[in-house]
Order: sequence, then structure tokens, then C-alpha cells
Amino acid sequence: MKKQDNLFAFGQRLKTLRKRRKYTQAKLAEKIDVSTNFIGMVERGERNTTIDKVFKIAKALDIKLSQFFETL
Repeated sequence: MKKQDNLFAFGQRLKTLRKRRKYTQAKLAEKIDVSTNFIGMVERGERNTTIDKVFKIAKALDIKLSQFFETL
């Protein structure tokens, strides 16, 4: 699997988890102190993120970190 495929898969998972929480990209971005554009780029697989931000996202969405890596 290519790096880009991994980024896209992670982004789609983030989008699914965010929507389940009924958060907009703007609301999630505000909660973790990043731009809305950053969230969109991660969701589209255009940008990689740090593990630190993944932890912040999980906390903001009130989920376990492992949920990012579970299959639907």
C-alpha cells in the first residue's frame, strides 16, 4: 500500500468519525486549534499529520485512539 493510500484511508476514517459526532470541520478544527483547511486536507489525504494531533483529535471526538485504526 502506498503512503498516499494510507493518508487517504486515514482521512476517510477521520471524516466518518467526525460526522458520527456531528462535528463540522470548523468545529473540530477549533477544538484542536488548527485551521479548517488543515482538517479538510487531512480528510482528503492531501496532508499528513503528527501523532500529537491524532491524540488531540481523538480526545476532541471523545474516542479511543485505536478507533482510528478499526475497520467499519
